Amino acid sequence: MEIIKTGIEGLLILEPRIFQDARGYFFESFSQREFEERVGHVHFVQDNESMSTYGVMRGLHFQRPPYTQTKLVRCVSGAVLDVAVDIRQGSPTYGQHVAVELTAENHRQFFIPKGFAHGFAVLSPTAVFQYKCDEFYHPEADAGISILDDSLGIDWRIPKDKAILSDKDTRHGMLADFHSPFTYPVTINTEVQ
Repeated sequence: MEIIKTGIEGLLILEPRIFQDARGYFFESFSQREFEERVGHVHFVQDNESMSTYGVMRGLHFQRPPYTQTKLVRCVSGAVLDVAVDIRQGSPTYGQHVAVELTAENHRQFFIPKGFAHGFAVLSPTAVFQYKCDEFYHPEADAGISILDDSLGIDWRIPKDKAILSDKDTRHGMLADFHSPFTYPVTINTEVQ
């Protein structure tokens, strides 16, 4: 597994080692031992999967304390633009984001620690998206920031007239009106070895 640091502390791109031959390919999508050695100790407790069509935009989601979540996400079919926005008070990169294209072909995974709002846009006709979480889903802690907040400067690569959002996601407020429950720094060892 190769670990690629991004422009924001704590956000990491993971690239697995792919073994290919005439039969197809094989790779280890997750190893707790290697993850702990290379990224840090995270105890994942829930795996989620969604299927979406082109133009679907989900996010920007997070869970409020005490039910905050660290996520490890990947796209197993199709392609998505995956985005994490820093919402940690006091962070030098507060309000900034990292966008990563995750596809079935590149097999990349995106590690998103607590203190980030997360969302994605489907770039292919359909996409199957999977993510591991280190906390169970708690509807009472569910929160978000508007995925269409222009102040974030995110190029979602989807025309606004083609964007498909849930009713819930259309009700999220803008970052300027948001009081974050998260503080800087990240509480996980994200030093790449």
